[in-house]
Amino acid sequence: MTKFSDLNLNPKVLKAIEEAGYESPTPIQEGAIPSALEGKDVLGIAQTGTGKTASFTLPMITLLARGRARARMPRSLVLCPTRELAAQVAENFDIYAKHVKLTKALLIGGVSFKEQDALIDKGVDVLIATPGRLLDHFERGKLLLTGVQIMVVDEADRMLDMGFIPDIERIFSLTPFTRQTLFFSATMAPEIERITNTFLSAPARIEVARQATASETIEQGAVFFKASRRDREGSEKRRVLRELIEREGEACTNAIVFCNRKVDVDVVAKSLKKYGYNAEPIHGDLDQSQRTRTLDGFRDGSIRLLIASDVAARGLDVPSVSHVFNFDVPSHAEDYVHRIGRTGRAGREGKAFTIVVPKDEKNFEDVEKLLEKEIPRVELPSAPKPKASAKQDVAEEPAAAAPEKADKGEKKSTRSRSRKSDKPAQEKPARRSERNDNNVVGMGDHMPEFIALSFEERRAS
Repeated sequence: MTKFSDLNLNPKVLKAIEEAGYESPTPIQEGAIPSALEGKDVLGIAQTGTGKTASFTLPMITLLARGRARARMPRSLVLCPTRELAAQVAENFDIYAKHVKLTKALLIGGVSFKEQDALIDKGVDVLIATPGRLLDHFERGKLLLTGVQIMVVDEADRMLDMGFIPDIERIFSLTPFTRQTLFFSATMAPEIERITNTFLSAPARIEVARQATASETIEQGAVFFKASRRDREGSEKRRVLRELIEREGEACTNAIVFCNRKVDVDVVAKSLKKYGYNAEPIHGDLDQSQRTRTLDGFRDGSIRLLIASDVAARGLDVPSVSHVFNFDVPSHAEDYVHRIGRTGRAGREGKAFTIVVPKDEKNFEDVEKLLEKEIPRVELPSAPKPKASAKQDVAEEPAAAAPEKADKGEKKSTRSRSRKSDKPAQEKPARRSERNDNNVVGMGDHMPEFIALSFEERRAS
């Protein structure tokens, strides 16, 4: 079995690894670290949770141990799609570089520009940033990227999902052509493949098989239901979620509830708090200080339920999550494995439940195909049942009902006729042909006298 000591890493880095309690590298680390230390470009294809952060952080620290930083000109650059993932990379850097004199700066949104500018002005060896905030600093003239020797793009598939690819291309154009590039992605979409072909030079390709199986320590379940009415689906779905949480009782010490959309993250969190649950949301629209407080609260146990989207949960490492609830079925089957992998870590037992509505059934089938097994169904007593259609109502109606309705209809029409017959009949006006010719037509006796005179008589008068 390969050990970290076999990978030609800096002795001070090896000491930090040992103190962190790691002994053997993961497959992605074993494949990427030697190529990175040789100065080659690296294309790593692996899911989140396979140890990608160490696979580029460890060789980067070893290579940068020789040399010193200059003001406003970082020597290496790590790009991450979210603030949380960038912060996680920064924490890992602190762990592995604690015996090496290297400096770093974390450039993410929601934090004062002034504090970040002060760090850049001193000169940093490693710059860890999200694309948007990095370009903000560059456009303000506070940063130069011409001294970048090593550039890392992490979670490239998430960059694509979030629309960062144009920013990534621009950042590449601002760095030296001679830089070393380490590029990591869980999937190779055509757009990502185009970028790697354009900006990487003869990369060493390390591909770790996509995680298609969940840990055996995770108990899985799925609740299928159809709302009684379309406009009630949201509220009834939230009721099912509450019942699932209550069903687990004290065993649910803490949990992550995953939603597909940011707007649903807010709605679900607000609903749970309304019903007395200790829940907080986390998504990209929140202030960074609030996001940090929420994550810290979930880690230390002061927050029981964390309501999150897939992107916001990236970089979140809490080893003792007891439950995961999928309020929505993820659009990509691989994300299901990533989500439920937040529980049952390090040999612990965990539980994961998914709520499935009719529109999500196709995505759920994809999940079961990926896992190559059927996820057990969970029956809840109060789960809303499908409402019978109009045709079913007619079909299920007793045979005697139709004649009874007809009788009621006849009685109703009879009563209406009898009410009409009680009223005195009003005589209709006679037709013109039936009128008496002696009846006055026109003005009758009220006709002015001069009109009755003939033309000659009027003229003579």
